[in-house]
Amino acid sequence: MSSNRSEQPTEQQENLTMSMRGLGTRTVLYQQSVAASLGLYNSDFLSVDILHEKGPVTAGELSKLTGLTTGSVTALIDRLEKSGFVRRQHDPNDRRKVIIVPLYENKEEVSKTYLMLHAAMVKLASSYSDEELELIIQFLRNASIVLEEQIHILNDKG
Repeated sequence: MSSNRSEQPTEQQENLTMSMRGLGTRTVLYQQSVAASLGLYNSDFLSVDILHEKGPVTAGELSKLTGLTTGSVTALIDRLEKSGFVRRQHDPNDRRKVIIVPLYENKEEVSKTYLMLHAAMVKLASSYSDEELELIIQFLRNASIVLEEQIHILNDKG
């Protein structure tokens, strides 16, 4: 471990941070291209990806996850349901709540769209050892936690 934690970042730490920003930018641009190819708004497709990751959630939970108002989430769900990306299901424990169930896996055009990226990423991963991949996976998970914390901090400022 580095003893530079409280001091100025090293050149490698700065390079890593800039590389992560660049990866984030390219991820957003790729996602916008995927959304456009599927005939969706980027914010709608972002919500589909969130649902894919989190699984079925209530409309209120989706509102919190996306930062959208409840009214905007209702319109979003209407659009996604019409496009076949989600379905509404009544909460068996509370009939006043509606659970939004992702149908992501049922959308062949989505899986086809990601096939080339998946193959390219598997090829990239194959150039690393299992130990290196474990470290990369650990870093990415921790980076995701840092990003979620920063999102909460930014959202709480408003």
